[in-house]
Amino acid sequence: MSQTAGRFLSGSTMGHVLRMTLSGTAGITFLFLVDIANLFWISKLGETQLVAAVGFAFAIQYFSVSFGLGLMIASTALVSRSIGQGRRQEARQQASSTMALSIFIQCTVAGFFLFFCVDLVSLIGAEGETADLTERYLKFTLPSLPLMAIGMIGSAILRAEGDAYRAMFVTLGSGLVAMLVDPILIIWLDLRLDGAGVAVWVSRICMASLALWFVIGKHNLLARPTALDIRANLTPFSMIAGPTILTQLATPFGSYLLTTVVAGFGDSAVAAWALINRLTVLAFGGIFSLSGAVGGIFGQNFGAQRYDRLRSTYRDAVIFCIGYPTIVWIVLMLANDWVGKEFGLDVEGVTLLAAFTHVGAAAFVFTGMMFVATAAFNNLGRPIYSAALNWTREGVVTFPLAVYFAGAFAAPGVIYAQAMVAFVLGILATVWGFRFILREPGKQPISSDIKPI
Repeated sequence: MSQTAGRFLSGSTMGHVLRMTLSGTAGITFLFLVDIANLFWISKLGETQLVAAVGFAFAIQYFSVSFGLGLMIASTALVSRSIGQGRRQEARQQASSTMALSIFIQCTVAGFFLFFCVDLVSLIGAEGETADLTERYLKFTLPSLPLMAIGMIGSAILRAEGDAYRAMFVTLGSGLVAMLVDPILIIWLDLRLDGAGVAVWVSRICMASLALWFVIGKHNLLARPTALDIRANLTPFSMIAGPTILTQLATPFGSYLLTTVVAGFGDSAVAAWALINRLTVLAFGGIFSLSGAVGGIFGQNFGAQRYDRLRSTYRDAVIFCIGYPTIVWIVLMLANDWVGKEFGLDVEGVTLLAAFTHVGAAAFVFTGMMFVATAAFNNLGRPIYSAALNWTREGVVTFPLAVYFAGAFAAPGVIYAQAMVAFVLGILATVWGFRFILREPGKQPISSDIKPI
């Protein structure tokens, strides 16, 4: 393959979608596997308060991870366009600039959450010893966010290049390390919640190291960062990253609000909710990775003005989002009783889990369709559309509906509300996305400093 040609400019778009999305699934699954492994081993200690503390912490940590996902998607969009245009040196400069900017942003995010940690934990509904444990875990793990930024942006650069397997291994390798050290730290060394925090640090150090090794050593896609390059790329990166981060933040904001609703039903419900949140990202990693996974395909073909391939990519991504969640839904229904038993849920917790595996999981067919539309908007010059769509879902519609349904169905009502919103907005987003992909991309300017809005 030529060093100046993008690998997504030829070949089957369905093949590219499957390869990038399935490798992205493995990657993002192992990114969150650290959390579910922590939760699993913490649950073996038999203390509901510890499990609830990890659940409350996740609702806050999710904001920082979403910042990282937004930066990752923006980096993929920017770098892949330059690769599609055959401007490899410019792509190297953009890669190093986006990594430097992302590290700075995650340092700022970590500082903000550390400063307001006590207030945020109180607002989410944690009380007493559970609140103290949540604060302790957050203060220990939040300073590792800059390491996570290196790993995630490195993975994004590899996806922009089309190296799906090394991009996958950045997070897969770090997740495997976490799985090995978790039982040692939490159970055998009896470090308990502190052991879970140490495992997060070990995982993110591994992720950052692998990312730098692959990006620099295998592809030479990081130029030496200079103030001039960072300043030159600040505006185009910000124009994509700003709306994209706003889009990604809608999900943790919605999760934070819904956690406050679930918290009203006690620590048992929160413990089950913590498990459901982790099962969601673990089981539906392919959906959550979709924006980043197909972003490189959209970006390269957009840069090369291959609009026919943009449309076939969109179509193939929608087909993927019908088949993949359906299979996962069936598996989750069959595994419901086993999962509840292994994580030590009580009757109330198992009831909430069943609402997710039987109803909530089915709705991810429509959630996936919405993510395809947001991937197209993010990478084809209209990230503000994605922000509007996600915030309508998470910030406007779901919370009041969840409060209403919780009054009628208790904690499972939160799951039913999410499913109903996903169904309605998923269909609307699909129609909007198809209209956009058929009409808009050819109207956008193609240049290295493309203005998305």
